[in-house]
Amino acid sequence: MKTAAKLIFISDDINGGFATAIVTGLQPNPSSPFNTSEESFDLPLDRYGITDTRASGNVTHFVDASGVKQVSILVLQKYEPPVLSCAINEVLSSLAEEDTSTMPSLILPFLVDSSKLKLERKKSPDENIYGIQIGPQTDMIQALASRHVKAPSSMQIHHEPLSCALQLVRVLKTASFILIGQSGQHRLDDFEIICEIGESLASATSMQFVKEKVTWNPTKVSKEQEKEPWRALYG
Repeated sequence: MKTAAKLIFISDDINGGFATAIVTGLQPNPSSPFNTSEESFDLPLDRYGITDTRASGNVTHFVDASGVKQVSILVLQKYEPPVLSCAINEVLSSLAEEDTSTMPSLILPFLVDSSKLKLERKKSPDENIYGIQIGPQTDMIQALASRHVKAPSSMQIHHEPLSCALQLVRVLKTASFILIGQSGQHRLDDFEIICEIGESLASATSMQFVKEKVTWNPTKVSKEQEKEPWRALYG
């Protein structure tokens, strides 16, 4: 799969919410207008023993006047474990193809309910957004790292999409930065957190984030529905 050297990778795990908000809010800067192109992908998961489901999603490319892709936003549709980890791995593999040196620099933003992030509050800063840097440092990664507090090593993550992505990019050791926004807080509402994430993405990719264009209408789910269905297999 061919993308820009700067790739925002979103695993869409909030119905009608986070991915749509980021994609609609990120816009080219007027000073450096890009053309926009879109494509879909549909990757087989046969090698994982999964024959009835494919890794599918959409990619939006921002292309300069010379036809060069400058920024891409890849949205992987929602999956549940254990298919989730296979789908993320297959997309990452398709980006690298046979040579990991061709991998784009990745930004992986997440909006996670604060109840699924366990922190030692006395030792850790209480931030709206944390960052995790993985692999080599690029200018884009450095810009993000200077903007966000590093996630403390004591952080416990109980959110399957984030956990899967974190482990898989660590294995690849490609230049990556994971943004973890905490939702469900009293200080800021979720829309404000999304805008903070969007503005960070825009700053790192020479884009702009336009709040007025954001579509944010997440589907509310009950606490019981929030539980990962696969955990029922283990009691």
